[in-house]
Amino acid sequence: MPDLEYDVSEHIATIRLNRPHRRNAFTLPMVDEWADRLIQAQRDDSVHVIVVTGTGDGFCSGIDLSWLDDQEQTPLQHKLTLTEHIHRVPLALESVDKPVIAAINGPAVGAGLDMALMCDLRLASTTAKMAMTYVKVGLVPGDGGCWLLPRLIGLPRAMELLLTGDTITAERAEHLGMINSVHQPQDLMDATYALAARLAAGPQIAMRMIKRATIQSQRIDFRTSLDLVSSHMGVIRSTHDSVESYRAVLEKRTPVFLNR
Repeated sequence: MPDLEYDVSEHIATIRLNRPHRRNAFTLPMVDEWADRLIQAQRDDSVHVIVVTGTGDGFCSGIDLSWLDDQEQTPLQHKLTLTEHIHRVPLALESVDKPVIAAINGPAVGAGLDMALMCDLRLASTTAKMAMTYVKVGLVPGDGGCWLLPRLIGLPRAMELLLTGDTITAERAEHLGMINSVHQPQDLMDATYALAARLAAGPQIAMRMIKRATIQSQRIDFRTSLDLVSSHMGVIRSTHDSVESYRAVLEKRTPVFLNR
């Protein structure tokens, strides 16, 4: 069986990590394919939403340390392992303007948690546990955790999790704002695909512009954000889906989008 599975159905692309015997810990070839599939989904007009999940009882336990330990590397090679392989996933996600949903079906630790935090929405099973475990193996967060976590839950709470490496439950993660919703294990994927289907049925150009504007607005000042949105609005008002939405509201009916 491949270490990573990819399929598209009903406008939803699913990336499934498939090393259940290692709690879906990734190797470098596996993470390279992960990035490639994200780019493929972005370029595929039939894909409206991307779901990322794991096989078995784990989401992702980060990089496979046993695999990495077999590779003798210089300090520069260690750096290149990140910049030329592992970092390809967050950089690919940064260029994806379609909604990306993480279905966290089990433990997400270390880089596995980083990968989940990069997604736009996160649904979790009650069996999911989360931890920034880098400090427990004498490492620094290598996949964006120091940037992502404070922006989600605030600096003091992020610092606590980063410095202690403590494990938290899905319910605690939801309370902190890391998770959108928590579900029983048997209900997680149904809830995930129900949300994905709802997003996939919406006006795709508008949704993609909303995502871009929201992400970009975290890095620019308010005045620049307003200028950016005015440009987006000018473009979106000319699209079929925008015109159709207006007409549907006036005519009190359900809009029919081209992407459906």
